[in-house]
Amino acid sequence: MDKQKAVISAREIPAENMTEALISMEHLARNARLIHERVNGKARIMGIVKANAYGHNVHKVSERLEASGIHDFGVANIHEAIELKTGGALKKPATILAFSSPLPSHIEYFLKYGINLTLCDAATLQAANNIAAAHGKTLSVQVKVDTGMGRLGTFPAMAMELLREIDQSPHLELNGIYTHFAESAIPGGYTHQQLAAFKALTDEYEHASGKTVCKHAANSGAILSAEESWFDMVRPGILLYGYHPAKATPCRLDVKPVMQLESKVIFIKQVSAGKTISYNRTWAAPGAHYIATIAAGYADGYSRALSSRATVVINGKPYPQVGIVTMDQIMVDLGTEHNVNVGDTVTLFGWEGASASDLADLAGTISYETLCSVSSRVKRVFL
Repeated sequence: MDKQKAVISAREIPAENMTEALISMEHLARNARLIHERVNGKARIMGIVKANAYGHNVHKVSERLEASGIHDFGVANIHEAIELKTGGALKKPATILAFSSPLPSHIEYFLKYGINLTLCDAATLQAANNIAAAHGKTLSVQVKVDTGMGRLGTFPAMAMELLREIDQSPHLELNGIYTHFAESAIPGGYTHQQLAAFKALTDEYEHASGKTVCKHAANSGAILSAEESWFDMVRPGILLYGYHPAKATPCRLDVKPVMQLESKVIFIKQVSAGKTISYNRTWAAPGAHYIATIAAGYADGYSRALSSRATVVINGKPYPQVGIVTMDQIMVDLGTEHNVNVGDTVTLFGWEGASASDLADLAGTISYETLCSVSSRVKRVFL
């Protein structure tokens, strides 16, 4: 009985995984280098590692980005910030900015862990000031300006008052002013309007205060399309992970996908003409065809919207996925003859076969969502 308990407690599990996300550290470093070359020393780089680094693993990605010379990191909220700060990946002093406007109960944790807090309104400023004063500490803050995204931030007309109040408080330290573009991959137009509003505000503040402050606005799209928006720092996200934010941008970088999603063939059978496959019987075999069942479904991040639309790669050959994508499996049509065996590796997307962007187009979404949808039950393997 004791031996049985010991085996169970050791969590002995099979070495071979059903589905894996291969993460290429070489491709990540290459993409970071290309962004460095594009910016060419005109601005420092903030690595965007929110949402577990777009599903790639925040600790491994941040560690490699730090080795690539990046020491500013952007995350979604205080929970992600604490995970990054305490995870042990960062070996050098780093600035971590949490983009979300915090709940009042979160503010003390920004102080405790040394995280930059995003300020969007006077109420949060007052709460932050009171909490910092009560602890006898100084809290680093960054003001988010809503120049047209319509999501978070104070309007430019109200931002100066926030900035003045920060400067007057001995317990708040202004560490940055930033905004976010709504359609950054499109040069000119609305992006130009947002940029003009942001620049007018920051110019006014720096002139009135006699101070200079870190200004940042450029996400991946603006890095490629709007050099005038780079200011003091740029914020690449999707570019780091190997994809462009839009199909047409003025500049294209030769970035490589960092993630490749792979699964295994777990069953093969021959079906007769007219035999239907999967839920709702949406696909029928045109003849005596072999069907392979693959150990990945929408619970792994392979979207149900891809049903009978996508192809996978097995042994270097593309095969169509057929029938409705189910929670744990998909089926592919091997045709009338094949050289596929149970246990063979299946590439769902990545640097071989279809890309995450290709699948996103088929599913009516974007590469960001395809990457972030790869679930936690998929083992990450770092190359």
